[in-house]
Amino acid sequence: MKKLLLAGVMLLALAACERPADVASRNLSMAADNFQVARKITFINGITGQTLLTITGLCSLGNNDSARTLSVTCKTPDGQFVKHFLGLSDNVSFISEQIEAKAVSVYQYKVVFNPLSIIPDVDMVN
Repeated sequence: MKKLLLAGVMLLALAACERPADVASRNLSMAADNFQVARKITFINGITGQTLLTITGLCSLGNNDSARTLSVTCKTPDGQFVKHFLGLSDNVSFISEQIEAKAVSVYQYKVVFNPLSIIPDVDMVN
């Protein structure tokens, strides 16, 4: 119990050293990864200037994508999820815009536990 308390105090001390803008940025990213932030993601051909694709909604950008690849996972209004894989090249780039403001704390971290991460989903196969 003492180790847990010590770890909590150390975490608070580290959080106090971080700038409020960094904490807010991290909390916004976490909210977006939990499908709480509306985004507009636009893919542009840098040579022609044409818009190739626009994705709008509660979307999370891929965090562990390989080089020159971007995955976008979006939550649909009926609670389903869709995932798009896009290849990036020398002349294709993207812009991700946050469509509306989101209230997040600049003083403390937000911690979200996903129950499915703690309790695994097991499929039985005969």
